[in-house]
Amino acid sequence: MNKTDKKITLYIVQSAMISAVYVALTVIFAPISFGLIQVRIAEALCIMPLFTSAAIPGLFIGCLLGNSAGGAAIYDVVFGSIATLIGAFFGYLLRANRWLVPIPSIISNMLIVPFILKYVYMVDVPIILQMLYIGFGETIACYGLGELLGSVLLKHPELFKGGSD
Repeated sequence: MNKTDKKITLYIVQSAMISAVYVALTVIFAPISFGLIQVRIAEALCIMPLFTSAAIPGLFIGCLLGNSAGGAAIYDVVFGSIATLIGAFFGYLLRANRWLVPIPSIISNMLIVPFILKYVYMVDVPIILQMLYIGFGETIACYGLGELLGSVLLKHPELFKGGSD
């Protein structure tokens, strides 16, 4: 196996692992992963673009599968996953400053998820209030738990050695 093949394989494995952990956390913590007031524990993984670009497809696919496994409506599966994809992509672009990495995930979910709740699940709460609820939950997951995860992973750079980033 040449060097390029090894990098591609590592990228796929990292992406798949991030995705699998995201799905597992979403399903295990399903009671707090969905709804108007939620702290999706899996969103702590939104710190992963700090370490590898493989987090972009990993988070997207993980959210897609996690929402599907959680019984979400199709529009939630699609647009909720797109919110995670947007957050992961822009988080990766901000990886030069670890404290900025979670911000795109918080913002994209704050802007997209309330419309899903309002128009798909008919949640009768003003959009601005829904944005605050979702933003608060995302902040707890991304900064509270995500930064804890990031701090642990920064102490083990060997986990991401040999990647394409």
